[in-house]
Amino acid sequence: MKREIQFSLVYRDMWQSSGKYVPRKDQLAKIAPVIIDMGCFDRVETNGGASEQVNLLYGENPNTAVRTFCKPFNEAGIKTHMLDRGLNALRMNPVPADVRRLMYKVKHAQGTNITRIFCGLNDPRNIIPSIKWAKEAGMTAQATMCITYSKVHTVEYYINLAEQLIAGGAEEICLKDMAGIGRPAMLGKIVKAIKEQHPDIVIQYHGHTGPGFSVASMLEVAKSGADVLDVAMEPLSWGMVHPDVITIQAMLKDAGFLVKDINMKAYMEARSLTQSFIDDFLGYFIDPRNSKMTSLLVGCGLPGGMMGSLMADLKGMHAAINTNLKKRGEKELNEDELLVELFQEVQRIWPMLGTPCLVTPFSQYVKNAALMNLYSRSMGEKPFSRMDPAMWGMILGKAGKLPGTLAPEIVELAQEKGFEFYTDDPQKLYPDVLPQFIKEMEELGWDRGQDDEELFEFAMHEKQYREFKSGAAKEHFNQELSQKMEQRATVSGQPLPSAADKRALLYPKAEPIQAPVKGRLLWELDYEDRSVEAPNGTHYKKGDIVCYIEGLNGIEEVRAFADGRVVGVDKKQGALVEKGEAIVWIEKD
Repeated sequence: MKREIQFSLVYRDMWQSSGKYVPRKDQLAKIAPVIIDMGCFDRVETNGGASEQVNLLYGENPNTAVRTFCKPFNEAGIKTHMLDRGLNALRMNPVPADVRRLMYKVKHAQGTNITRIFCGLNDPRNIIPSIKWAKEAGMTAQATMCITYSKVHTVEYYINLAEQLIAGGAEEICLKDMAGIGRPAMLGKIVKAIKEQHPDIVIQYHGHTGPGFSVASMLEVAKSGADVLDVAMEPLSWGMVHPDVITIQAMLKDAGFLVKDINMKAYMEARSLTQSFIDDFLGYFIDPRNSKMTSLLVGCGLPGGMMGSLMADLKGMHAAINTNLKKRGEKELNEDELLVELFQEVQRIWPMLGTPCLVTPFSQYVKNAALMNLYSRSMGEKPFSRMDPAMWGMILGKAGKLPGTLAPEIVELAQEKGFEFYTDDPQKLYPDVLPQFIKEMEELGWDRGQDDEELFEFAMHEKQYREFKSGAAKEHFNQELSQKMEQRATVSGQPLPSAADKRALLYPKAEPIQAPVKGRLLWELDYEDRSVEAPNGTHYKKGDIVCYIEGLNGIEEVRAFADGRVVGVDKKQGALVEKGEAIVWIEKD
């Protein structure tokens, strides 16, 4: 009898491995039924990682986005899964235990079935508590081994780690090959060993395509007993993302495995919809180089999931490094040369820093240290002279036990600064905080939300949640997107986007208040003609008078059709308007 291999579409990670942002709630609602119609997926990754923080950054409530995306899959019997970072949960820094525990209750209530729990240090102390809390909340606990390739990370290392995680209650094991640098033969040996000892444990493989091993790795782990493979789809597959489901399905079918057929009509529709999301606004934040594979990742081991942010950071430092080089009379670097130097510096310092798996947040820490070393070098300074507190937290053991050994010069530098190394359970450093967040929400009159989901978001992403609630996040995102539109137009030699172009993109849900009659527009009944239009951000209640039209039959009041705020004005004081013309655009509350 043929053995079945299931597929999981990592729709969240497809976007985060490509660029900065993820689709909006309305876009997720459009794509979900089409993914279901493809007929080949038993699982879909719906949330987790940085996606919920990203929702807040562009002014959307992540809780409603998660519920909206999960619901159709729940109804169709397709399992949903999320990514969580163990001690760091859904952010870059450690999270108190009471917030971590609440996360699983909230996400289960929102419709997420499986949580993929990982720690970039592969420290079981950071994973096993989450296994317990996830199971208590009714979720399936999938413990994750972050795969990399080093003298420390051997087959025996991973087999021993899997035994610890399964003993800790893990119901499934994921091999998270975040940079795609796990060698196929090595991965096959790990999967085979786990399956021989634990045949009922579900094994899921997640591999990015960056350096090119992933297709061979998928065939190898399938032959060795893996149950589920993570795949992507065009237009975001390959590059720094994941192999396309069409290729992997065909390969496995030919190899004699039982795999579901793909409804190609639905695939093409999902492909078209995904492209429309890119064309809408997400493409402005995708670096074209993330669509390409590169063997340079074999050496540096940086993950596909952070390449979007890496390219943004690199651009931010490029000018400063070149300014320093120019002052010193040295050759300036183009972006590609700087990228290669960064990869080489990561490869050099990685073992010096204890060989953490290069996955969030530790990939960012090591990348930041490498980038700051390049900056320091351009200034004529010593390496490691500009490491931030988060980096030192990892070095000192405050995030868990490093897999490898620190270089003597790093230990000496820590001692020079008077830092102390920590060897106890990292969670003890971060006391419970929910009572203080509950108290503040009560004082502010903020609703804790269905199943305490708003309380969770506030406690998990405090800064971003405050900016979301104040509207500052939305305004900042709109400014950023507007700048991106202008930059693209300038580079391509096209006309700069008009105010109407920007409004349509920034506020896709905005609706116009239209002139009820033909006449002369008056923003106020000011017959000296000194009145001006309502500025953007002006809020109206349904039925409020917005402006007036002086027509043949006298003064006509123009009222708001709903509660909302002004996001664009088409007509100024004294303008002549035709019946039905748009005067002002309102985004409804």
